[in-house]
Amino acid sequence: MNMTNSDDNNVNFRNIDTQLFFVGYMNAFNNRFQAAGDSFLGSISWKQVFMLSCIGLFDQQPTIRELAEFIGCSHQNTKQLLLKLENSGFVVLAQDKEDKRKIRISLTEKARQLQNKNSELRGKYMTRLFQGISEQEITNAIALLQRLNRNLKGYSTDCYR
Repeated sequence: MNMTNSDDNNVNFRNIDTQLFFVGYMNAFNNRFQAAGDSFLGSISWKQVFMLSCIGLFDQQPTIRELAEFIGCSHQNTKQLLLKLENSGFVVLAQDKEDKRKIRISLTEKARQLQNKNSELRGKYMTRLFQGISEQEITNAIALLQRLNRNLKGYSTDCYR
């Protein structure tokens, strides 16, 4: 396996464990992807857009806990991001009618308009990002990440610190 970083010729990765290299490279990629997404979107962060997209995947309005578990972050940090989205008019947080301890999340019209507005730009961005990558390579990468995710279950993780 070629573990050279063509983006930085001053770094030698030849002597690093492949698993450590993979995890480190995923983290570096995530940071670059988030920075690119933040600059691409302007007024709303990539994490916020990701959260809005995830809310839309649920069949019914998710609770904060359900969303936190789905995205792999703590309840507290998920709630902090949701409060920012609520203050910006993208979501509404409301007490569950049957269980007052639960807070349900719903998207607003403003969130739906943002998603529609960014749909074409997002498509172009994703096409460029996945340029030269086959559907089979994407499928294999998804399967690998799903297995890694299953292996992480039970660990305390918090991606929004």
